[in-house]
Amino acid sequence: MAERQFDVTVIGGGPGGYVAAIRAAQLGMKVGLVERDKLGGICLNWGCIPSKALLKSAELYQVFKKAEEFGFSYKDLTFDFQKIIKRSRDVADRISKGVEYLMKKNKIEVLAGTGRLTGGNSVEVSNGGKTTDTVKTKFTILATGGRPRTIPGISIDHMKVITSTEAMTLPQLPKSLLVIGGGSIGIEFAYFYNAFGTKVTVIEMMPSILPKEDKEITRLLESSLRKQGIEILTNAKVESAAVSSDVTLKIAAKDGMKELQGELALMAVGVQGNVENLGLESVGVEVDRAAIVVDRFGKTSVDGIYAIGDVSGEPWLAHVASHQGIVAAEHLAGKARYGFDRSNIPSCTYCQPQVASIGMTEEAAVAAGHKVKVGRFPFRPLGKAMATGATEGTVKLVFDERYGELLGAQIIGAEATELIAELGLARALESTNEEIHRTMHAHPTFSEAIMEAAGEAFGQAIHI
Repeated sequence: MAERQFDVTVIGGGPGGYVAAIRAAQLGMKVGLVERDKLGGICLNWGCIPSKALLKSAELYQVFKKAEEFGFSYKDLTFDFQKIIKRSRDVADRISKGVEYLMKKNKIEVLAGTGRLTGGNSVEVSNGGKTTDTVKTKFTILATGGRPRTIPGISIDHMKVITSTEAMTLPQLPKSLLVIGGGSIGIEFAYFYNAFGTKVTVIEMMPSILPKEDKEITRLLESSLRKQGIEILTNAKVESAAVSSDVTLKIAAKDGMKELQGELALMAVGVQGNVENLGLESVGVEVDRAAIVVDRFGKTSVDGIYAIGDVSGEPWLAHVASHQGIVAAEHLAGKARYGFDRSNIPSCTYCQPQVASIGMTEEAAVAAGHKVKVGRFPFRPLGKAMATGATEGTVKLVFDERYGELLGAQIIGAEATELIAELGLARALESTNEEIHRTMHAHPTFSEAIMEAAGEAFGQAIHI
């Protein structure tokens, strides 16, 4: 077996790994990428992309049901659940093939199999239990991703107690679904299945769904989802699960113990890093609570070894992994200008209404000692919102009172996940309320709510 040699070896071909590989190749390095499954990782194949295809189908179905408001009529509106699932799989497959093209374009050698560190500068690749490649490398980037966590005492059988992977490919629409966990994954699937008629109950142990988001925004979201027919239990802890023809959950709630039954239960309580069987212990890479410890450039405790994405801990987001991949590749090439900034990460939930945020919540800003000014502007007065029938929504901006600097932003409503990018750039440039408010925004757009919210914080909003 010939030994391969690379400047950079990336283990894992998800949104962190393949992006890191491309950036390293752009910087003139010889790059090898090890991937045991499809390129694109969980995000492209079983996460971000196919789930958004499903959510678009749910959104369209909900819009169709309001068609008469827009001057259309129909008879017997129906849907084909399997075609909805198939479309999402087709979208994922097309994007995965796109990543294959990018590997060839950038002359990145893809090694099929599972990678394992055998030293600070060596990697072993195995496939089907046999070693297929040995690699000498100057640098290694670990991008092995993560997998769904579960609650102690509750096993995921992938049939009755399922993960997001099974939730994307169910053979038929369940009559009822118990969603364990009210974070982004849980809420998105709750919205999707509820839209098509499944009776959905969300169980969240924290005081609110999307527990890391601004409490004012999550109250608005909870109200909206309940109006759509989703039952939401907060301050409720799942103690056990019993599986038969249905799933029965025993829950410790605010008003005492109760039992809930559903056809299926979706485990959506978070992610844990894939740190096992990587040879980390043998080379001395530090791990803390199922996450590889890294600095702001992705460096681990061992020189020459980097880790990015879910395997390096929270937040478990594809765009975080991609950003870390670029930072790591540039750092090991000696070209790094910036480290990874954890204070300016956009968070997005793609239910309807959408929720997006960046920076500090109002609660966090006050706790950090800031005296704040808060600007709010609802979607309802916006011409674009009224024209499109999407008046449910609010922009909330948190500013430092003394200097006017934007500390954080939260949006609920149509296109919130698109609108948040403007505010990420504003925070990166340390923009003030005046700079945002005085920047001309096109009319009619949803983005006018950002301009108006910046003005409202200091008493200058026009349309409210």
